[in-house]
Amino acid sequence: MAASIASRSTMWAAMSMASNAIKTGLFTLFVPAVVGVGIPQAMLVGDRVGVSGLIVVRFVGGLLFLMGVVGDFWCAALFVRAQGTPAPIFPTTSTVVSGTYRVNRNPMYCAVLAAVFGQAIIYEYWVLAVYGAALAVGFHLFVVLYEERALRARFDGEYEEFCRRVPRWIPRLNISTRR
Repeated sequence: MAASIASRSTMWAAMSMASNAIKTGLFTLFVPAVVGVGIPQAMLVGDRVGVSGLIVVRFVGGLLFLMGVVGDFWCAALFVRAQGTPAPIFPTTSTVVSGTYRVNRNPMYCAVLAAVFGQAIIYEYWVLAVYGAALAVGFHLFVVLYEERALRARFDGEYEEFCRRVPRWIPRLNISTRR
């Protein structure tokens, strides 16, 4: 009997993890991928912009873009491990405070911005840089006016402690002193 209950509990945990992974994957494809890659690429196609001729510029832009894409997927994996998604309608059961979240409270937004600004550099296209700046302002307003308030209400002291330890946007250089 006990083995049967444990088996069902393990099965439900696996199904929940799979469900969260699917929801996070869909969220990541539809929100960060569209905002960080789809819209910028559509802007480029419409204006017939070419790639920078300087290899150093392409390398720097490509590295920034790659860091953004990898960072976004890393953050998504952290949300699945925390038994939730980055989507406000399917929140985690606990705050996500490991990985990139040890350095910056909003690494997923920063990853999207890195992808956008990386493309602006690769294509030397100032319109993408303006789009990225507008996104940064929008992200900041959303975080300050909605997200932080909702997280404080949901996680109370745990989120307050996280805010005290980890900066909102600009990482501290010395992370070894934090847990």
